[in-house]
Order: sequence, then structure tokens, then C-alpha cells
Amino acid sequence: MSTKPEEHVRYTRNRREFLTDSMCGFGALAFAQMAQAANPLAPKPSHHPAKAKNVIFLFMAGGPSHLETFDPKPLLNKLSGQKRPAEFGEAKYQFVQNDAKLLGTKRSFAQYGQSGLWVSDLFPHQAKIADDLCVIKSVTGDMVVHSAAQYQMMTGRILPGFPSMGSWVVYGLGSEASSLPSYCVLPDPDGALEAGQPMYMNGFLPAVYQPSMLRPGPKPVLNLDLPKNVQFDSRRKTIDLIKRLNEQNPDGEDPEFAARMSAYDTAFKMQTEAPEVFDVMKESPATLAMYGVGQEPTDDYGRRCLLARRMVEKGVRFVCVVSGGGPGDLQWDAHGDIEENHLRMAAQADQPIAALIQDLKQRGMLDDTLVLWGGEFGRSPEAQTGKGRDHHNLGFTMWMAGGGIQGGQSIGNTDAIGLKAVEDVHHFRDIHTTILHQLGLNQDALSFLHQGRKERLTEIHGEVIRKAVG
Repeated sequence: MSTKPEEHVRYTRNRREFLTDSMCGFGALAFAQMAQAANPLAPKPSHHPAKAKNVIFLFMAGGPSHLETFDPKPLLNKLSGQKRPAEFGEAKYQFVQNDAKLLGTKRSFAQYGQSGLWVSDLFPHQAKIADDLCVIKSVTGDMVVHSAAQYQMMTGRILPGFPSMGSWVVYGLGSEASSLPSYCVLPDPDGALEAGQPMYMNGFLPAVYQPSMLRPGPKPVLNLDLPKNVQFDSRRKTIDLIKRLNEQNPDGEDPEFAARMSAYDTAFKMQTEAPEVFDVMKESPATLAMYGVGQEPTDDYGRRCLLARRMVEKGVRFVCVVSGGGPGDLQWDAHGDIEENHLRMAAQADQPIAALIQDLKQRGMLDDTLVLWGGEFGRSPEAQTGKGRDHHNLGFTMWMAGGGIQGGQSIGNTDAIGLKAVEDVHHFRDIHTTILHQLGLNQDALSFLHQGRKERLTEIHGEVIRKAVG
């Protein structure tokens, strides 16, 4: 046993020990200053080679029916008006009664493209891009009410307060748009959704990763122009002065304050570049006509899809374009009359959606822009109130295109009446994992320490949809 006295004090003997001893002293101060000066939105390296660098999510709010769009079920039509056969099992709904009868569809289906993808006559324009679509017919979620399902679709959790996939993506990769927001939501002009703004938010991630909520209509952002008699140089000096004053006496680490400072600078930069980006009327007449801008009922969604393309073209990392808003059947929420609702909603969105894919493709942008389509759930095989369909989370359809996704294929299946996913079943977390994978992000490495736990988008381990990524 050693009799050497315990060493309580050890003097620095060389440069290496000096740096080691300084870690929590001068070194920590220097590191804190460097961290404060760093731009949290600067582009960051991916975890592995990426196939996509931007995401556009075409959110069909309210839940489009898989049975009327991409998943034909001849047996459902044959059994229409009858009780669901017992061999298909049970399903829990929000409004469908126990004595409800199966409801066939009035839509007709055909195969399109070289791939022979099944698409209904509800989407004649999307039928033209069939070979670009990877249709996943076996998506599932855990909740059958709008708010909880929307939270899970966007954040991976059924409760509010967690970061959305848009915030996670920007947290992981930063942004290539120095003069525009990194993550934007383009809401429907008809109003808010059940889950509200929290489903799009940054949750416990620093506030700098929150979305920019744009306005519907011709002016997505107000007050972009410099005020009269205010020159560019003068406004730049004002912003610089505000920044210097804010930096004088920072009270420790305050992410909310840092985000506000960053927002001032981004807002100023937007006055120089964003007016050009947000003015979709600068596009050629042929492009405007392709998106349906200037004609009804496609003008609004066409403008927003076109704006999404213009934004990712300038480096915006994540854009969510919402179809449907406000109460009831102003969304794809066809409780009362599936025919009236879906014909109306499809007429607004089908042409702009197809135009977006075609436009990205002809500009060479589809290769690195991942497009996701879908809602928070599908619709029930049973009828509600005779002509409508209830919420349905046991098996429904979403599709992906671009960003390295292998188009012209259908993945998974629901059973013969569209009740449950039975083949290649994929939860929302698999959708999230696949998006991250294509962006070069590993779901485990993309984490944030919150209340002592490393949180991630997928909560529990998701699977990359291998058939989709090739």
C-alpha cells in the first residue's frame, strides 16, 4: 500500500496541462463566446451521404380517403350496403355506429404510366406523374381524432409540446437560405386546424428552429418593402445598432433572446431578397397556367405550391403547404358526403400538386427535393350518415416523390375492404425515419437532451422504408 500523501493541489507543469486546467476557466469563456457568435442556422454536415436537401410536405388536412384516391377495393363495392364481415376484425371509430354499413366508392380507377400505378379519376393530373410517385398504401397511426393524429404525423408524439419534423430537419442540417426563413408553413386561407400552430412548432428545441407562418393570399408576408424615404444603408445601420445594443449585456444563455436577434437580421435580409421570391407573378405565363394560378378553383393552392418551389430553389430547408382549413368539410374531413367533399378538395389541389412535381423535375430540382403527400389518417370503409366516411387510422395512403425516392411503385396493402394495413405495414415513425435518411440524418444521432433524456423525432426506433429508397 502506497504511503505517498494524497495529491489535492497539482501545479501546472506544461502547456498541455495548462489547456486541460483551463477547460472550465478561460477556455470555457472563450468557447461560450464562440458559441454565441456562431450561427445556429448555418449549413451543417449530414451524418451520411444525403440524397435530398429540401422537403416539401403537401399536407392534406382532415384525412383524404385512400379508398377514393389510390387504393381500389372491388370487394368493398360488391359488399356496399352490407355489414362488415366478421373475418375482417374490429375497428374503433369516432362517429361510425355499430350498425353502420360498408360504403362503396363512386370513383373509377385505372393504371397509369409505365409502372401501371392505380390512380382514381379524382386525380387526373396526378395520374400523369404516376411514374414519379412512390405510393405507400399501408401507413398507420395511433390516434383517430384530428388533433392527436396531427401531432403524431408532424412530431412523432400524440401530445403537443414536441418539435415538428420541420424543426428537427433544420436543427440537424441548418439552412442554405441566408435571406429567407429556414422552415415555412403555408396555411390554408379557410382557417386553423384542430391541432393548431403547436403541431408545426419547435417544441423544446431552441426558438431559432421555429417555423415562419406565412399568410395565405397574394401577400404571404406583410411589410416586406422598405418604408418610404428610408434607404437601404440607413436600415442596415439601424439593424446593426440594435444588434450591438442587444449584445452589450447578454444575461447568460437565452435561446429565446438569441432567436429574436436572429429574426431581426433575417427580416432585414428578407426586405432585399424575399419580395422577389414571394412575387409568383414574375413566373412565365406557361408556368402560372401549369399551376392553375389566375383561375378557380386552383388559384390559391397553385400560388402556394409555386411559392414552395421558389423557396426551396433559394435554399429553404422545409416547406409545409396545407390543403384544407377551418371547420368540418372545408378540410378533407368528409363526414357528411365523401363525393361532394373530395371532388371539391381535389379540384383545388390536384393540378397544383402535379404541376409542382413536373416543375421541380424540369428544373432538375426533383432529384434533391423530397415531396411528401398525405393527411393525418384516411377514411373508414363504413358509411357515416349514409354518404360520408369517418376518420380511419388502421391503414391509409401517403406518397413520396423525388429526393432519391424510387418512383413508379406501390408499397404495402390494406385488406380487401381497405380496413387494415396487412402487408409492409409502416407507422408514421417509418415515414419520419425515411425522410431523415434521405436527408442524410440518422434518427439516433439527431437528438436533443431535454429534461435529462435524449429525445428524437421518432420516439422509438423507426425503420427506413427500404423499398422506397432503393
